[in-house]
Amino acid sequence: MTKAVPDPSLQSLDMRSRDIFRRIVDSYLRDGEPVGSRNLSRMLPSSLSPATVRNVMSDLEHLGLVYAPHISAGRLPTQKGLRFFVDAFMELGDLSDDERRVIEAQVKASGEGATLEHMLTEASQMLSGMSRGAGLVLAAKNEVALKHIEFIQLEPTKALAVLVSQNGDVENRVVELPLGVTVSQLHEASNFLNAHIRGRTLAEARIEIARIKDETKAALDTLSQDLVEKGLAVWAGAESGLPSRLIVRGRANLLENVTAQADIELLKHLFEDMETQDGLIQLLDLAEEGSGVRIFIGSENRLFSLSGSSLVVAPYRDKDARVVGALGVIGPTRLNYARIVPMVDYTAQLISRMLR
Repeated sequence: MTKAVPDPSLQSLDMRSRDIFRRIVDSYLRDGEPVGSRNLSRMLPSSLSPATVRNVMSDLEHLGLVYAPHISAGRLPTQKGLRFFVDAFMELGDLSDDERRVIEAQVKASGEGATLEHMLTEASQMLSGMSRGAGLVLAAKNEVALKHIEFIQLEPTKALAVLVSQNGDVENRVVELPLGVTVSQLHEASNFLNAHIRGRTLAEARIEIARIKDETKAALDTLSQDLVEKGLAVWAGAESGLPSRLIVRGRANLLENVTAQADIELLKHLFEDMETQDGLIQLLDLAEEGSGVRIFIGSENRLFSLSGSSLVVAPYRDKDARVVGALGVIGPTRLNYARIVPMVDYTAQLISRMLR
C-alpha cells in the first residue's frame, strides 16, 4: 500500500496519547459514534481517570486529529486524524483462504468466454458485495486492440459507427456525417481504417493514420478522410472528452443506515459526481501515481471531494505491465480500510493476470 509522508509534529505523540487516539478511531470505524472520556478510561489497560483522558483528548484536538461534533460530546477523528491513523497505526488484515478462493473463482468465471467489460462489471459487483460499499472499475478505452470498424448510415447527416475489438467487445456510437456523404464513401472510409488499424490500440491507430497522412489524402476524398478521423476520435475521446468508462455497482449500499440530512446531501453529491463522470481520468491518474493500493480520505480524493467520501483504489495492468484501468471501493470515511485494502489489491492482481 502506498503511504503518505507523515506529519513530523504527530510523530512525537507519546504512547498514552497514541493509545487513546487509536481507540477513538477504532470506536468510530466500528460504531460511527463519538466516544467520551469516561468510556475511554474504562477501555484503557492502564488506570487513567476521565479527567486525564480529557486532557489528552484536548491535546489531540489541538493537533487537529479529533473534534467534538457538539458541546459535551465525545470525540470523533478528523480527516487529518483518519489519514494519520491509516499511515501510522493501521495493520492490514489478510484475506482468508476462503475469501481468496471466492474472489479468484468469481473473477475467473466472469472472464471465461466473456467480454472484458463483463469481467470488469462482475468485479465491481463482487467488490460491492464484499465491502458493503460501492464497487467501481475504471476501464481505459484507448488500450483496446482493434479488429474491425464499420459505418452504417442512419440519416443523411448521421451514421452508426460500430467498432469491434479483438477481445470481442462491440461498441456502437452515433457520429455526425459531413453534408453530402454517400454510402460508397462510408464503405471507403471503413475499408481504409480496417486495412490500417487491425491489431493496434486506438492510440496506436491514431499515430499510424497521422504517419500516413499523405497516403490518406491520396487514397481518400475529403469527405471519406473526415470520416476516418471521426471514427478514431469517437472512441479515443477527442470529441466527448471522456477517454474512459466507469462501472459502478452497489450504490444502494451507501444508503444503508443513513438518516442524517447532512449525510444524505453528501451522498447526493457523490451520486452526481458518478453520474456526470467529469474528470474520471483523474481516478486512473490517482491509481497510477502509486505502485499499489492507495487510500484517499475525504477531500484528498479530488474526484469525489464534495461528497467527503473515501476511496480505496488500485491499478490493473496489461501484458506489457502498463496501467490500463483501476478498480476499488468508494464509501463513507468509516470504511473498514484494513479489510478492504487487501481485497482491492488481490482483485487488481487477478484482473491483471487475466489480461496477460
